Amino acid sequence: MTAPLTPPPPPRDHSANSAWQQPPVPDGGHGPYAYGLPPSHEEDGPGMKTEVREAAVITVVVAVTGVLLGVLWWWLAPRVPLVGDVVDGGWVVYLKDTEGEQAVGVDGTFTLLALAFGAVSALGVFLVRRRGGVPLVVALAVGGLLGSLLAWRAGVWLGPAQDVIAHARDVGKGVTFSAPLELDAKGALLVWSVAALVVHLGLTALFGPRDPDPYEQQQRPKDGYGAPQA
Repeated sequence: MTAPLTPPPPPRDHSANSAWQQPPVPDGGHGPYAYGLPPSHEEDGPGMKTEVREAAVITVVVAVTGVLLGVLWWWLAPRVPLVGDVVDGGWVVYLKDTEGEQAVGVDGTFTLLALAFGAVSALGVFLVRRRGGVPLVVALAVGGLLGSLLAWRAGVWLGPAQDVIAHARDVGKGVTFSAPLELDAKGALLVWSVAALVVHLGLTALFGPRDPDPYEQQQRPKDGYGAPQA
């Protein structure tokens, strides 16, 4: 017997219809990103240098507003009355009202003003830049602390004289005068920073931009190129 003279089938050309061929890119680009270049991190917000620059400006602005806090504290804080007397040839100074709560009112006034300044500064920063970020949070905390320190020193400087003995001699024996403006509760210096951080965190959580939900993106239908449909 002889084998049939049937020619073998021609080899298939895999160059045109290869299963492993990458689909064409609509915009003429190449690579796994079918719709252009890979996403850049700069699209999510300003770069780190810009954030640090903005944080430095915010720190200075918040700290400088501490002067206004110091002026308001000096203006609104209650006065602690003192009286001078001469005992055994020497001057002594004592409280005119031993049961008065003026000293507590001085600390309370500073605390309430610091709360208000912290809330206002956080609101202002949020309205200027809604995205938040670590440098911004640090700027609010540091600026609030510096502003409180500046307010404390400004209020003391604007207030009555620190030398109570000399002040008693100037006004005379038995004459009532105001004690120097003092902040006994040093923890009040942190109120501005804490209030600013809490208010800014709440505003960012309620009204800040939302990150896309990765689970929702996975569930969205995809087109022929594997990208989520609009």
